[in-house]
Amino acid sequence: MKAKSGFNLREICGEQIIVSEGKENIDFTNIISMNETSAFLWNEVKGREFTLEELADLLVSNYMIDENTPLDKERALADCKAMLDKWIEAGIVEV
Repeated sequence: MKAKSGFNLREICGEQIIVSEGKENIDFTNIISMNETSAFLWNEVKGREFTLEELADLLVSNYMIDENTPLDKERALADCKAMLDKWIEAGIVEV
């Protein structure tokens, strides 16, 4: 998979939003808001090929459930799959 070119993460009024660049891409009917974690993942994989497994590995190596509990790979895979399904539905990644 790869993030489609022309889509960039911007901070707008304190929110992380994926915006489409260029006149031909102006369409405000499908604004994609990202939380801190999805914005982190987007920035990590933008401009290169990636897999679901890589997204999960990024989560596991950078996030914890709480200060004493590491994020397990199974949960990371499930969370990344759900997020990736939304990215695909929104048309911001190529499969």
